[in-house]
Amino acid sequence: MIAQPIRMQNDKDDHADKGNRGTSVITRTKAKTKKPSLYRVLLLNDDYTPMDFVIHILERFFQKDREAATRIMLHVHNHGVGECGVFTYEVAETKVSQVMDFARQHQHPLQCVMEKK
Repeated sequence: MIAQPIRMQNDKDDHADKGNRGTSVITRTKAKTKKPSLYRVLLLNDDYTPMDFVIHILERFFQKDREAATRIMLHVHNHGVGECGVFTYEVAETKVSQVMDFARQHQHPLQCVMEKK
C-alpha cells in the first residue's frame, strides 16, 4: 500500500485538474486510559492455624511490620475475616496463590481469598 500525502485546504493537486483544491480534516484521537480494578485480599479465620503463622504470612507476603500484622491477625481472629491489602487483579491473584501454597506446605487450613473492591 502506498501512502498518499495528506492534502490540506489550499493545497493544489498537481495530478488532477489544476483548478480543483483538495480538503482534508485531520483529527487526533486522545487515548483514554482506564484505571485497573482493585481487589481486596482477605484472610479467613479458622480454628486450627496458629496466630504466629498468620503473623508470619502477613509479614512475609504483605510486607506488614509486626504491629500491623498482629492487628490484622487479631481482626481476623475476632471478626472472621481481615483485609491484608488492596491490589490489581494480577497482584492479588498472585498473593492469594502464594499464601495458599505456603499454608498447605505447612499443613495449615488457612484460607485466603480476593474480592473486587
